[in-house]
Amino acid sequence: MYKIKNISLLLLAVIATLVISCKDLDELNINPNGVDPAVADLNLLLPTIQTGIGKSIVGLGFGDLAGVMQHTQKDGWQGGHNDYDWDNNSQSWSGYYGILRDNDEFYNKAVEDGFKFHQGVGLLFKSLTFGMITDLWGDAPYSEALLAEEGVSEYYKPVYDGQQDIYNGILADLETANTLLSDNVDSYENMNASQDLIYGGDVMKWRRFANSLALRYYMRLSVKSPGVAEAGIRKITADPNKYPLILDASDDATIGYVGTAPTDSWPTNTVFDTSTTGSYMRVKMCATLVDVLQGLDDPRLGVWANQIETSVMLVPGTGVDQIVNGVREISQDIIDDYESSWSVGVDYDTEYIGIPPSVFAASQYNLNPNLAQAAFNPHASQLNDIYKDTNGDLLLMRIISAAEVHFILAEAAISGWATGTAQGHYEAGVQQSLNAWDIGDSYGDYISGASYTGLESIIEQKWIASWSAAAESWFDYRRTGFPTLQAGESARRAALPLRFYYHFDSELSLNPDNSGAAIDKLEPTSFNVNDSKNSAWSKMWLLQGTGLPY
Repeated sequence: MYKIKNISLLLLAVIATLVISCKDLDELNINPNGVDPAVADLNLLLPTIQTGIGKSIVGLGFGDLAGVMQHTQKDGWQGGHNDYDWDNNSQSWSGYYGILRDNDEFYNKAVEDGFKFHQGVGLLFKSLTFGMITDLWGDAPYSEALLAEEGVSEYYKPVYDGQQDIYNGILADLETANTLLSDNVDSYENMNASQDLIYGGDVMKWRRFANSLALRYYMRLSVKSPGVAEAGIRKITADPNKYPLILDASDDATIGYVGTAPTDSWPTNTVFDTSTTGSYMRVKMCATLVDVLQGLDDPRLGVWANQIETSVMLVPGTGVDQIVNGVREISQDIIDDYESSWSVGVDYDTEYIGIPPSVFAASQYNLNPNLAQAAFNPHASQLNDIYKDTNGDLLLMRIISAAEVHFILAEAAISGWATGTAQGHYEAGVQQSLNAWDIGDSYGDYISGASYTGLESIIEQKWIASWSAAAESWFDYRRTGFPTLQAGESARRAALPLRFYYHFDSELSLNPDNSGAAIDKLEPTSFNVNDSKNSAWSKMWLLQGTGLPY
C-alpha cells in the first residue's frame, strides 16, 4: 500500500506539473522577487523587453553568427562558432518567446488603458522578435503562440504558421504601429522617458524605427515575393512624411550597457570574466574580414581590432627562431616543420592578422608559441581593448541603423523601387556606418577607395557595417549570395548553414505533430548529408525556388 500510495502521489504530481506548465506559461516567467507584470506599470516592463531583444541580437551577431559570417573566429571552444557544429540541441527559441510573453503583457495593458504610444511600441517589438524567430528557424508558432493562458487545450501545442504568413503579419503590425505613432506628441499619455532605453520617449524616432523595420522585411522578401517587396518599398519611399525612416546614425536604435554586473555588461569584458582563457581571449578577428578591411584601407579595422604584438619575418638559414627588435625572425625549415605538424599557414603582415575560417588548428595559427586554447597569440589580432570593458560609447546593442536603411534603399534603387540613386544611398550608408563608430571624418579619404560598383559592393559594405550584429549579414547572404564566403576545411559542411535546427527539448519533443509538419515543408540541399530535413542546410520557404545562396 505504501508503494502504491507513493506511486499515485508521484503520478498526481507529474500530471499537475504538466497542467501548470501547459496552462499558464506567463506564471512561470514571473520573478517571485520582482513586480508581477499583471499589476505593474507597463513602463516598468519596457526596459526588460528592450534589453531582452538587444542582448539576443548581440548574442547572435557577436557570437556564433559572427563566426558563420567570418567577422571573428574562436581559438578556444570553437566548434559551434568556427565550424557550424550544430544539431537539434544547439539553439532554442525559448528566450525569444519569453520576450514575446513580456511584450504581450505590455501590449495588452496598453490596449486596456488606451495608451497608443505603448501599443505602437508593443507592435514594433512583437514584429522584431517574431521576425528574428522566422528568420532563424523558418515556420514557427505565431497566431497561436501566446494564447496558452486562455486555458484552451488546442493552444498548448500551437500550430507552426507558414513563414510567408508570419512576414505578412509582421508587415501589417508595423503599418499599424506607424499609424499609432503618428499622432501629435502631446496626445500620448503615461510616457516615462527614463524607462525608454532606446529613444527616451521620442515618438518620431520610434516611428522611424517601425518603418525602417518594415523596409527590412520588405527587402527580405525581394527575391521570393518581388511583387510584395516592390509595392511595400515603393509605398514607404514615395511618402517620407507618412513613412519617415532612420537616415542618420544619431537615430540608430541602440542600447548601451550599464556595466555593473555580468548580466548588464558587454559579453567579452574582462572585469567580471577574469579568466585567462575567458571570452575575450577566445575571440580573434577572422582573416576574411581583416583582409577585406585592409584592402579598402578601412578605418573601422583599428576601432574593432588590435594590431599584432609581434610580426613574423622569414630569414635565410636553418634553425633560426629568434626575436630581434620586436620581430620574430624564423627560417623556412622551422616554418615547414610547424606547418606539417599543425596544417596551418603563416601570415607575414606587420599590422593586422586574422585567423582563417574553420582551420583545423585555430589555436596554433601563425606560429603561435602559446598552444593552449584561448591563449594570447602575439601573431594574430585580438579584439580592440574596448571589448575588455563592461560598457562604453561604442559597446552597444545595435538593433537597426541608418547605415542598414541606406543600403536597403541602395539595393531597392537598382531595381527602380526607391527614389534616389543606388550610388547615393550606398555612399550615405558608408558615411552613416563611419559616423556610428565615431570616425565619420575619414569618409572623404575612404570612399575614393571603396566606390560603388553594384549590388555586390552594397552587400559587402552592409556586411562590414553589421559588425557585432552579424545576423543581418547572414540573412543578406542567404538572399543574395554575397559576400561570397567559403566554408573552411574543418567546417561541418562545405557550405555555410542556412537556418537553425528546431530544438529537441524546446520544440520537437513538446509539439511533435506541428513541428513535424513544419519540418516536412523544409527543402533538403546537397549539404544535408546524414541530417533529416531538420537541418541547418535545409531551405526554408524564403529560399525555396530562388537558387540562392546555393
